Amino acid sequence: MSKIEIRKFKENTTVQLSSNALRVLEKRYLSKDSEGKVAETPEQLFRRVARNIAEADQLYDPNADLAAVEEEFFDLMASLRFLPNSPTLMNAGRDLQQLSACFVLPVGDSMEGIFDAIKHTAIIHKTGGGTGFSFSRLRPKNDLVRTTGGVASGPISFMKVFNHATEAVKQGGTRRGANMGILRVDHPDILEFIKCKENTKEITNFNISVAITDAFMEAYRKGEDFPLVNPRTKEVVATIPAREVMDHIAQQAHRTGEPGLFFIDRANETNPTPKIGEIEATNPCGEQPLLPYESCNLGSINLERHLIFENGEYRIDWGGLERTIRTAVHFLDNVIDQNRYPIREIEEITKANRKIGLGVMGFARMLFKLGIPYDSEKGMETARTVMGFIKKSGYEASTGLAYQRGVYPNWEDSQHRINGRGLRNSYVTTVAPTGTISMIADTSGGCEPEFSLIWYKNVMDGEHLPYVLDYFIEVAKREGFWSDDLLDRIVANHGSVQGIDQVPPHWQRVFVTSHGITPEWHVRMQAAFQEFSDSAVSKTINLPSTATCDAVKQAYLLAYDLGCKGITVYRDGARVDQVMNVGSSPQHASNNGEVALSASKREDPVTTELPDLIPELRMKVKTKRGNSYVHVGFLIGDASMGKIFETLRSDGSIRELFLSPSPHVKNRELLDMVCRLGSKLLRAGSPIEEVLEQLVKSNDQFGDISSDAYALVKGLTTVVSRVQGATTMQLPCPECGVSPLRMQEGCLLCSNCSWTKC
Repeated sequence: MSKIEIRKFKENTTVQLSSNALRVLEKRYLSKDSEGKVAETPEQLFRRVARNIAEADQLYDPNADLAAVEEEFFDLMASLRFLPNSPTLMNAGRDLQQLSACFVLPVGDSMEGIFDAIKHTAIIHKTGGGTGFSFSRLRPKNDLVRTTGGVASGPISFMKVFNHATEAVKQGGTRRGANMGILRVDHPDILEFIKCKENTKEITNFNISVAITDAFMEAYRKGEDFPLVNPRTKEVVATIPAREVMDHIAQQAHRTGEPGLFFIDRANETNPTPKIGEIEATNPCGEQPLLPYESCNLGSINLERHLIFENGEYRIDWGGLERTIRTAVHFLDNVIDQNRYPIREIEEITKANRKIGLGVMGFARMLFKLGIPYDSEKGMETARTVMGFIKKSGYEASTGLAYQRGVYPNWEDSQHRINGRGLRNSYVTTVAPTGTISMIADTSGGCEPEFSLIWYKNVMDGEHLPYVLDYFIEVAKREGFWSDDLLDRIVANHGSVQGIDQVPPHWQRVFVTSHGITPEWHVRMQAAFQEFSDSAVSKTINLPSTATCDAVKQAYLLAYDLGCKGITVYRDGARVDQVMNVGSSPQHASNNGEVALSASKREDPVTTELPDLIPELRMKVKTKRGNSYVHVGFLIGDASMGKIFETLRSDGSIRELFLSPSPHVKNRELLDMVCRLGSKLLRAGSPIEEVLEQLVKSNDQFGDISSDAYALVKGLTTVVSRVQGATTMQLPCPECGVSPLRMQEGCLLCSNCSWTKC
């Protein structure tokens, strides 16, 4: 590694932002003129949002000092102590004015009910929201349809219709909508549902979760059969061993990361308004169990910004944190009134329950500065203390608003009234994904540990340089274990300091990253935050690539026993098209993760001549100009063609590649030349990573054929991963084309351009 870029804050009027945060804002959030050019500064964005949200105060006090409220809200955001969810930042004070991120829509057991839900989904996605559904009301496949005398096609077939509708609607012209599909574990089609994403090219716009009941968990523990119930007739139509169902869930999650589990009875135990309706689904990332037609607006406190450095160490600024909590609750309650709801039913129930979701980001960075390991009793206790403080102060703020503005309209029939608590909001706390807003705040996401100590990002001259956690360098120099090659060693160690002998054991423990934490500690930390979250917690339970299906089931049981409302596991390398692994750089790592030799140290290459007949794999890849086809040729020694697929994984070596582009692509000769040169490099002994790297670097220069250049890289990476089981292959982000993605909080996230897919 020749040089390291250490990000510094840039002065932008009164708003201090990292250069990476500025890129995210310019790409996703700042208003643009008719030519697509950025037409506002970050300061103007925060001012626009603050002014718009402050206006709600006048609904309750005609003499309210709106200028003072605006300044308070502006300072809250501009200081990066708190940021609201993306739709609020994007749309407040603009024509759209749709400010919520999370919606749940009912899906009724009729054609009218199903297609009403599809229509409402399209409207919501167009305004920037994500949608969750329970398909549990739909009659099972082959059940009777009385009106036609035919048979039902079942929930999964209709999920595919929802998926196609989502594919056709872009959110704000920048990203596709996200959905959550949920089916109860006692639905007759549950086994088909569990495997409905086994083909990762189908139902691509859905996360899926199984709604697990307490009765099912009891049957599972006892090894008993479990009844499957037709939702139309309410009759038991079959029984199935509960352990067999759980085995299917665990096996599928082990392979692909889905389905997750949603503990539906536990969610309804804490439903504040059971007389109004039953919770049956969540938003796409699972942290917001909501009633049918309900929406919720979210915001997150940056914990890293609530530390004070005194006498050579950091401590939590409890007074500052309390002020932030109170202002944030005020802000989020105002959002409910300022929101322009896309559907009348959503406006009615949202304003009747007034749910808000106040959560956190920067928890891992806070622990780093406090010197506390994430996977420790002290780390878990810190989570409880901080989240408990946020809930207590948040409830006090909501009670204060109830005194000034009145309790939420459904309070009379709520659990809060039974408990004698006057509240303005039926939900106050949650822990949501903070993918892009944590990038704006330049901190770690949600309650997750850091994924790596080093990321890779584009810089002005087009180079792909590492972005290093500044505080780690500060500690290394202060504690005397810094050396010029330390960062190289971290890169070779997949972005982690675990096992690097020059880093003292204490600091190895403090700077632990995601894959150095056992699944048990991931679950325990989620449970610690759940204890003080009204809704739920969005978190990924990372498992190593060697984890077994039994390990998946152990994580499920622990999450249930510790009081979580849901769980999502992700085994490293589970998906054949996984796009990131632990931050190793293509220019520094080989397939086994070891540091590659530099070109100057290699012996003179000897070009391998290919025989007339070699095995080939072909992959179809969709591009903007139609379907293209990636062809990858292998050299497998003396193996007979009859045994080709048995030997590809053991000794297959890529020696040839070419692309059959769609007929509409321009400059096909140039693309053909790139493939020929790539094949020549492979036959000369160049590692596949280096060829991929050069293709990635060339991507931005291809112009008209950039989508097909990306298709070549994507197809090649996927084929390599499938055949060789490679776990360090990195597919670049489909938008910026360079930075690899990471799985965090249930979403894929690009650390460079903020592209996300949940």
